[in-house]
Amino acid sequence: MEKIWLKHYPPGVPHEINPDQYSSLVALLEESFKKYAERPAYKFMGKTVTYQQVDDLSRAFGAYLQSLGLEKGDRVAIMMPNTPQYPVAVAGILRAGYVVVNVNPLYTPRELEHQLKDSGSKAIVIIENFASTLQQCIASTPVKHVVLAAMGDLLGLLKGSIVNYVVRNVKKMVPAYSLPGAVRFNDAVSRGRAAAFRAPTITRDDIAVLQYTGGTTGVSKGAVLKHRNIIANVLQSEAWNAPALKHVPAGEQPTTICALPLYHIFAFTVNMMLSMRIGGCNVLIPNPRDLPAVLKELSQHKFHSFPAVNTLFGALANHKDFNTVDWSSLKLSVGGGMAVTSGTAKLWLEKTHTPICEGYGLSETSPSASCNPVDSKAYTGTIGLPIPSTEFKLLDDDGNEVPMGTPGEICIRGPQVMAGYWQRPDETAKVMTADGFFRTGDVGTVDERGYFKIVDRKKDMILVSGFNVYPNEVEDVVSQLEGVLECAAVGVPDEKSGEAVKLVIVKKNPALTEADVRAFSEANLTGYKRPKVIEFRTELPKTPVGKILRRELRVK
Repeated sequence: MEKIWLKHYPPGVPHEINPDQYSSLVALLEESFKKYAERPAYKFMGKTVTYQQVDDLSRAFGAYLQSLGLEKGDRVAIMMPNTPQYPVAVAGILRAGYVVVNVNPLYTPRELEHQLKDSGSKAIVIIENFASTLQQCIASTPVKHVVLAAMGDLLGLLKGSIVNYVVRNVKKMVPAYSLPGAVRFNDAVSRGRAAAFRAPTITRDDIAVLQYTGGTTGVSKGAVLKHRNIIANVLQSEAWNAPALKHVPAGEQPTTICALPLYHIFAFTVNMMLSMRIGGCNVLIPNPRDLPAVLKELSQHKFHSFPAVNTLFGALANHKDFNTVDWSSLKLSVGGGMAVTSGTAKLWLEKTHTPICEGYGLSETSPSASCNPVDSKAYTGTIGLPIPSTEFKLLDDDGNEVPMGTPGEICIRGPQVMAGYWQRPDETAKVMTADGFFRTGDVGTVDERGYFKIVDRKKDMILVSGFNVYPNEVEDVVSQLEGVLECAAVGVPDEKSGEAVKLVIVKKNPALTEADVRAFSEANLTGYKRPKVIEFRTELPKTPVGKILRRELRVK
């Protein structure tokens, strides 16, 4: 496909970036630690953590990990919400020569066990709130070393003690657990300070992150993101956002709200890594569902950039306390993870005078692949233009390019595209074309200006508030419940989350109830994967060969 989109780039945005500008992601981080040493890197619960502190803490943490005898390339999992320990752990793991495995803290023991086993993680950094989940599965995993964090670790002795007391004893957010041999985060840092740090040789082709994404087979797969992939996406995002961020007044540090979870690749790259590159500050929001707390935190800061999912933009814009926040410094709102709806976009623009620029990407593309120009003045209903150094083409089922205006599968090529799925050459082969394009499974169209629009999905994935839910996984889990003969999961429209999971069940035992299904789902599936709508039928619609017709189930 001719790169027609390049003609419609905002002035000053380059057509290409240089993904080989840094020898590794570590080189990017260390440049920023030195360059911006005195600047705030993170703000959390009233506490500021500077670039210098992230540098010192991460070096010590990396030395601690090395002292455990881990070898270069070993995987270290992180299972935490947005606290300052997260970026410290990421920088420490990468600097020590290991691979970051991002884990959703809300995982059930079953989901956590799969990811730790599949990745071969030898160590995990986990916040104590979820330690009981780890306790239930650790014996079946390769994990040998556990570092236990607490909410107040980096808040100073007095404030940290108070926060930890409230979290543990007042809010009762830490269920009882037993993890013999686990080391406290602050103790690990202290031990690391006393140990020697050895800087390994790290190249652009070393693996930086395993980012797990749902699989069409119902099994979560790790997208292998090399240092070069993430460097490329950071530089692509920086170039794309420049027309908006150049309006940050001289002398003001670019400040970003980090309400997206850092374990999600969107926040990992666009919040944490991009801010590092530009010397920005992230305001860390540990629980974006607590809207009064989010708005209270926002009211205490001047901020310029706000990446979020449609559900969060909508919930905030409709909240009674919205106007307690000063939105006048906001220069950039980026919507990703799920489609931005016209109603939310209209309301957000009315209330903040900053349009939501919708982008598109996947775990497999580190994640950003396209975005609306950040100098846009209105909602386009599209996923925008491919970003610098990125090519899109639309293919039919036979692998041929389709004519303009005809729907085809969106395929992406660029330096941010993953190296493949972790230890799954078969799955990798299914999604990569011979000429290096990644097949997304999303069906789109393109107009004469190069703006792409998603019109359908080839795969049956359900997108709940920006998170992928694969029907096969939900079906696989629920079918293990006594009394279920067969079941099928589909996505149905949902005002709050974009889509929700609908589960249709054929009973084996007439006594089976909706409450039974909900209780079983709660024990085995993360919140966003659980069925919101449960329906019982006497049979499922099928093709002559017995394949379930999901489309028919979407109809009420």
